[in-house]
Amino acid sequence: MAFNTPLPPFAAIVVAAGKGQRSGQSVPKQFAIWRGKPVIRHSVETLMQAGAAPMAVVIARDAEEQARDALTGLAGYELVVGGETRQQSVANALEHLDAAAPSSVLIHDAARPMLPLAVIDRLLAALQTQPGAIPVLPVIDSLAIASDGFMTGTADRGALRRVQTPQAFRFGPILAAHRNWSGEPNAGDDAQVLRADGGDVALVDGDEALKKLTVAEDFMNERPYIRTGQGFDVHRLVQDEELWLGGLRIPHDRGLSGHSDADVVLHALVDALLGAIGAGDIGTHFPPSDSKWKGAPSSRFVEHAVALVSAAGYTIGNVDLTVICEAPKIGPHREAMRARIAGLLAVEPDRVSVKATTTEGLGPTGRGEGIAAQAVATLIGKDRL
Repeated sequence: MAFNTPLPPFAAIVVAAGKGQRSGQSVPKQFAIWRGKPVIRHSVETLMQAGAAPMAVVIARDAEEQARDALTGLAGYELVVGGETRQQSVANALEHLDAAAPSSVLIHDAARPMLPLAVIDRLLAALQTQPGAIPVLPVIDSLAIASDGFMTGTADRGALRRVQTPQAFRFGPILAAHRNWSGEPNAGDDAQVLRADGGDVALVDGDEALKKLTVAEDFMNERPYIRTGQGFDVHRLVQDEELWLGGLRIPHDRGLSGHSDADVVLHALVDALLGAIGAGDIGTHFPPSDSKWKGAPSSRFVEHAVALVSAAGYTIGNVDLTVICEAPKIGPHREAMRARIAGLLAVEPDRVSVKATTTEGLGPTGRGEGIAAQAVATLIGKDRL
């Protein structure tokens, strides 16, 4: 969505100094990946698209590197170190922007990544007549007043609204309000600060898309719950080498040449698992230039890939493997191979398919010069199990 007419000039503050401990992420939630990119990047990009300038991104004192990484490639923002509370963080950003003397400012929480441009439009329109404006939504559910675990009364939901961000203000009044703030240090939002200083706050229609990411489920529900990866590998058959296929040593007059044990079946499987979670390929994690992998069992590569799959929030649904060779015959080893691979993946054998085919004498595998393997892996999000 884009604006049909230019918006009046405005500055922006994106507050991203919190720890986000309830989100269950390995990093503060503003830097966690959501819908393909860091949470903070979504709203920063939208505000830039809307024309925000200057823009201050408020971060914790030790978060500069994470913030720079999350906003790689973007220009037109400045990082500001926040304070002990949200109110102090916003005050720091306002003081930073004061030299630019913007006429108005939007203050937004980074944890609300979806920012409809229409909401920005409504907020800036309200500032034409009011010193402050906030987006709100009606309260739909009935409300109860509680005390000691019992309902003691009801509240009129018609008089209540759910408050969202960004919140919009004329710059002078909100800067003065933060300078004059003497209330509780944990002010809930900036509208509260302006109201305490005597400023009026207009209400405009918010949007359900402005939902705040708070708990782990907010991230898990956004993860595609089925992902598929594919892998392919081929190695040359040579004399004086052992032949390893599917984690088994197979009797044969030749073996596969490679830096590790050259198990093409497991190598293809590793690439399929890594591909499904977007984690590169086997060479990325186990480069042939590294001598410590020389002669290493490929089972170690599979175990590493399985650990990454689990860390990404997925479990293995099934894998389908095809061995392409003229010899040896795979049939006699098929069930043992399935059992071995199932053990490495920590799944039931019926989730592992091993097939074999030839190329009818065509190409390197048809001439018996090597063995190839293909793999397909299907992963399922843990939150959907």
